[in-house]
Amino acid sequence: MRFYTRLLKQTIWHENPIFHQMLGICSALAVTTNLKNGLIMSLAVIVISMATNVTVSMLKTFIPRNIRLITEMIIIATFVIIFDQLLKAYYYQMSKTLGPYVGLIITNCIILGRSEAFALRNRVLPSLVDGLGNGLGYAMLLLPISFFRELLGAGSIAGHQVMPANLEPARAILLAPGAFLLLGIFIWILRGIQLHHAKEAE
Repeated sequence: MRFYTRLLKQTIWHENPIFHQMLGICSALAVTTNLKNGLIMSLAVIVISMATNVTVSMLKTFIPRNIRLITEMIIIATFVIIFDQLLKAYYYQMSKTLGPYVGLIITNCIILGRSEAFALRNRVLPSLVDGLGNGLGYAMLLLPISFFRELLGAGSIAGHQVMPANLEPARAILLAPGAFLLLGIFIWILRGIQLHHAKEAE
């Protein structure tokens, strides 16, 4: 149990693919104008990352090395299509709002990278935990950015107005530069916390 706890902490915090390798940041610009969008996109990445890692780990002995990347992409695409179809069936309005961005998870470097670097070399349960950790690490940045962009740019949270009607929102935060600004601030804060912990550990 301690091994899996350590692995989860490692993937969420110490090897977070967004604020260490700057991977998968397109969605930080595209879907984080609303907290609901960020929540659904985070859920999609968590579920697809876990399902992909488990499947790749189960099939690793059967996947020929020279076509492993194509096989991994097919596996990712399969789970993306399943998630997208479920979203259309049960939450059609959100499916329309997110548009092509759910489909673009197929090209998300985080999921492909972890299936290649970890799931292809490890057993099923560690691969499941690794997928969960990377998905949660992704959500750890996407959700706060979504929260603050919607709050500051529209004066609402998850579509519910919370700012006074006479207060003009900073609508510029809903534009792409606003997403970059908040992303930079959050990465700066998180990296600062990491450096502080590293110095304390010395």
